[in-house]
Amino acid sequence: MVTLESIQAAANRLKDVIYHSPCPYSLTLSRLCGCDIYCKLDHLQMTGSFKERGARNKLELLPKPLREKGVIAASAGNHALALAYHGQLLGISVVVVMPKWAPLVKVSNCRGFGAEVLLQGESFADAYAIAKKMSAETGRTFIPGFDDPDIIAGAGTMGLEIVEDVPDVDAVVVPVGGGGLLAGVGTAIKALRPTARVIGVESVKAPTLLASMKAGQITRIDTQPTLADGLAVAELGNECFGPIQYSMDDLVMVDEPQVALAILRLMELEKMVVEGAGAVSLAAVMNRPPGLAGKKVVLCLTGGNIDVTVISRIIERGLSYDGRLCRVIVYISDRPGSLAALLTLVAQTEASIKEVSHDRSFGPADVARVKVSVIMETRDLEHIRQIHQALKEKGVEIVDSSHVHQS
Repeated sequence: MVTLESIQAAANRLKDVIYHSPCPYSLTLSRLCGCDIYCKLDHLQMTGSFKERGARNKLELLPKPLREKGVIAASAGNHALALAYHGQLLGISVVVVMPKWAPLVKVSNCRGFGAEVLLQGESFADAYAIAKKMSAETGRTFIPGFDDPDIIAGAGTMGLEIVEDVPDVDAVVVPVGGGGLLAGVGTAIKALRPTARVIGVESVKAPTLLASMKAGQITRIDTQPTLADGLAVAELGNECFGPIQYSMDDLVMVDEPQVALAILRLMELEKMVVEGAGAVSLAAVMNRPPGLAGKKVVLCLTGGNIDVTVISRIIERGLSYDGRLCRVIVYISDRPGSLAALLTLVAQTEASIKEVSHDRSFGPADVARVKVSVIMETRDLEHIRQIHQALKEKGVEIVDSSHVHQS
């Protein structure tokens, strides 16, 4: 069982080695969300996520004989980085089994921290099975990412820091993957500030906790690809479900456009790069769930290890959801000057054209007309509506108009 005492003991072990991340007030996010927003900046940990808390606590508690044999884990991301870093600091040999598709930057970072990285298996489940088998064969201690009381207690130290920094907190919003962070933070918050609401957040693409809550027992699901990839866990931790049922007051689901917009908002308003799994807490509160208006709300920003190769795409998704990027497909005459007239009309609406595609080969059945796709930067959803109206008034046939609200 994870208790306040076990979390406080973990905090004592970690006090000189884990960064007590700040929890500042954000005026811009408060105005956006209609409540007093404080951000727990755990993406500023050395390896970029809260996972260091649990990994270090678990390694500290290993008896000397097990330390000498080393540890092994399965992870494609933050848990691997945390274990590799703190294993190196403590002189403990670390082996990490990653799926073959693991991001190269995380593979190289783990190796940079002295871990042996094995790229095996097509999925996380494959890597997990291989790591468990190797643990049995080699005597290395298997370190799970969340389903372990010591890992949960370490994660729960974030809750202690939140209450210390925002003692009159009214609500804490926590991302949910395997449930370790929510179980630990929820236990700490309810013990120290019983009146505070604990709100979990899941992606609709990985409703692991939702399925288990509905069934009344841990239920395995099939996850789908999501921007919040760190939350894409097929099954809740056995050690996590009980504490979550006791401490969680609400569960909020967020979709992909909302996650993209939250990442964008944090970049624009707070000048912070936060990965999808960490940004879901803001995505949930931007929805303005009932009961938070005017309250002091802490968002747990749990990780910043976003893949830089996809940042531009995520930003464009966020812009689209915000009504600041739009694509319009129209049919126009194939006569000289028709395209120029169309683009002039768009310019008169004060939209900024990013890209134009003029398609004769796969246009309408009428060979006298062509299909034109225009991608433009816009101010907001009302601006998009004005563009549609201007096109219709000039008799332009709109075939399709897309932004993330519709896709």
